[in-house]
Amino acid sequence: MTRFLTPSKIGLLALIELYTEAAVPTASTIPILSFILNQLLPSTIKSQSRSSTSGSLESLPFLLDLHAFETLLAAHPSAAGLPGRTLWDKFLEKLWGINSLNALHEFFANRAFLLAKSPEEIKRDGEMGIPPPSQDMILLSRTSPFGGFIRRAKVEFDRLRFSDALALWIAFVKWRQESKVYCIRRNGALGRWAGDRALEDGELEWGPGATEMLELVAYGNDLGGVGDGGVSTDDVEKLLEFQVEQMQKFGNRIPYEVRDRFKNILEGGVTVPSLSHYQNFLDAWRAGDYPTSFDNLHRYFDYTMQNRDRLFYQYALMNLAVLQADFGCFEEAVAAMLETVSTARENKDMACLNFALNWLYHFGKAHPKFIRGSESTNMLGVEREGLVFLRTKAKETGMWTLWSSSLLSEAKLGMSSGESIATAFENMVKSSQLIVEKNMKSMMGPQLAMYSSLWGRLGVSHLSKEYCEVFLSCHARYALFDDTLRFSCRIAQFLAEKGQYDEAMKRLESMDENSLRSWKANQYWLKYRGILRLKRDLHRNNLDGADQLLSQLLQSSGADADPDLGFEINLLHIDYLIRRTDFSRALAKIENLASAMKEEGDDIALRVKLLVLKAGLQDKSGRPQKGFSVAVRAASIAWRARLIPLLWAAMGAIANILNSLSEFQAAAQILVAVIPRALECETFSMNAQLYSYLVDAHMGLAGKADAGSLKRKENLTRCLEFIDRAFDEYSALEDIKGQCEMMAKKATIMKVVGEPVLANDYASKYLDLKKEAALAQA
Repeated sequence: MTRFLTPSKIGLLALIELYTEAAVPTASTIPILSFILNQLLPSTIKSQSRSSTSGSLESLPFLLDLHAFETLLAAHPSAAGLPGRTLWDKFLEKLWGINSLNALHEFFANRAFLLAKSPEEIKRDGEMGIPPPSQDMILLSRTSPFGGFIRRAKVEFDRLRFSDALALWIAFVKWRQESKVYCIRRNGALGRWAGDRALEDGELEWGPGATEMLELVAYGNDLGGVGDGGVSTDDVEKLLEFQVEQMQKFGNRIPYEVRDRFKNILEGGVTVPSLSHYQNFLDAWRAGDYPTSFDNLHRYFDYTMQNRDRLFYQYALMNLAVLQADFGCFEEAVAAMLETVSTARENKDMACLNFALNWLYHFGKAHPKFIRGSESTNMLGVEREGLVFLRTKAKETGMWTLWSSSLLSEAKLGMSSGESIATAFENMVKSSQLIVEKNMKSMMGPQLAMYSSLWGRLGVSHLSKEYCEVFLSCHARYALFDDTLRFSCRIAQFLAEKGQYDEAMKRLESMDENSLRSWKANQYWLKYRGILRLKRDLHRNNLDGADQLLSQLLQSSGADADPDLGFEINLLHIDYLIRRTDFSRALAKIENLASAMKEEGDDIALRVKLLVLKAGLQDKSGRPQKGFSVAVRAASIAWRARLIPLLWAAMGAIANILNSLSEFQAAAQILVAVIPRALECETFSMNAQLYSYLVDAHMGLAGKADAGSLKRKENLTRCLEFIDRAFDEYSALEDIKGQCEMMAKKATIMKVVGEPVLANDYASKYLDLKKEAALAQA
């Protein structure tokens, strides 16, 4: 394996020579130059449409073969030479003109004539009688991409040992061999040993047999493959850098096809770049193979830090801390990251220091008890001061991603503590402006996630879902797969809240299989699928199936679990206990969660949810009035923090308590004002519950009215109307228990109004629903 030169690079040098000889027509200049620059400067590739004649540069193979050159050059005529000839013919003429190892040396020696000479060199050539180059020839600047490539190629060839130069020559002969048939068809018969002048000249002296034996010794049996000089260390390092960049950018593992082809490339070489250990570390980390990832991480930094002392020691510590956090060793992760902070300060590495401080902040929000000894993250003032410090330092050092992240963190902190929505919007707009100005496509995920969350809190669920769809349609290909997964799960949650469980499952099943090979993403995906199935089983009253799913989900909701998923699983656990009529355990679960949130300073929306659940639990246990203070408190906090869906749920709980106090008119007024706004939230379970409370209120008003009066009849008619609406909402959710409750209420009303036949029909529907629930549970 050579350091830099390969047969494909010799082809690029020949193509550049064609360009300097003005053999490329004006109309073909842009495709030819784009092809060459794509190989010399891979970062210059742009996602733009190209003509079919020039081919798609983004589909070029990593190791260029002759077919790639043929696809490009065969479609363009030559501006010099015989008429009817294409650039492909001229290109092959250049390649087959290199007919010996000596010719290869001359080829590289003549590359200097393609470069523009300095004034001193021109003056010296004039004194020596050397004529200037032709006016038709294009000379390349020594500092241009082409000039730099030519100069490096010449230097690298001059440095080659004889054995490496011979390996490069053999690889070049094998590389161009597939074009021999075309040359024979185009130019007539070629000699047996065309392309090797030594064999051609030696045939007369040695004879065909000895010449054939010499060819076999020099080139082997197969002239169709690429020899040891077909891949350079430079190519492997570029491929490794690209793979590492993609893995860090998107959070994925290496696809099987790429991994196998890369192993085949390394089989022909001896030198393995140290970056391959870092690539193995990332791949093992994504796969959840933590012992292998630790081993490769230490191996990489052992190799790269031999001659750098402690200059990059902080990055080793930083990677180690992040890895240990994923492994669940939180105390060790905090210690490693704090040492990263100290080392980065010692080496004055502001980029690493700011990243470490940002990581500590977010880690403290997710796991406050593990970082409590190092700093007080449970105090709002300290948190805000830390974010202001990060934002200021990021602005000073030009770390735009950290600056945008700090603004979003400030917005999230204000939302979680129930502060002004306008302030949150201000920080989000600042972050959005920064993202657009600096073209930070990778930050669109957190930005749109914050917008989606904010609109969800304000009760505009349709807009919240649209932000998720916009990200998946426009920005997913530039972002981490974790962002794509979370947005997809959020859309699945919206669908599940409407009872569209099959569509929600399809949304999750359509995720990219290779991206789901990452262990952490796969675990998140499996848990969310389990949550959707658990919701459906609870609504169908399949409590045995729900018990099995819940036991598995609770086992995986430890300290290292995702906080959002953990809270969702706990809510479903409470719902399960309530459906089992185990109210004491449900209340104990709510109290434990509430006390833990109070200590850790968690999101205010989660605390309000628990308050609403607690008020509803008091109603289920037959003591609705005991939840009055809880419901009022929940409504007050939700109104102050603008948590609109939770506000309507809390007002529904208050209305239910008023029903229990026989204040039916007040309850009906509250519900009539709340329900139209609650419908905008598109949460079918809450809508059904509010309609059920409204049925109770009108039933109470009907009971207070005189028998046979118009007011009683009107209230009973409204009861039937709202029962149907609540039944439709429960039916969409497949909530059999809610449907049974509505059928029981309807049968009771029919019996009150003197319709025994209809009452029996609704009673039979009630029994059918019970049987359906029993069959589902069986």
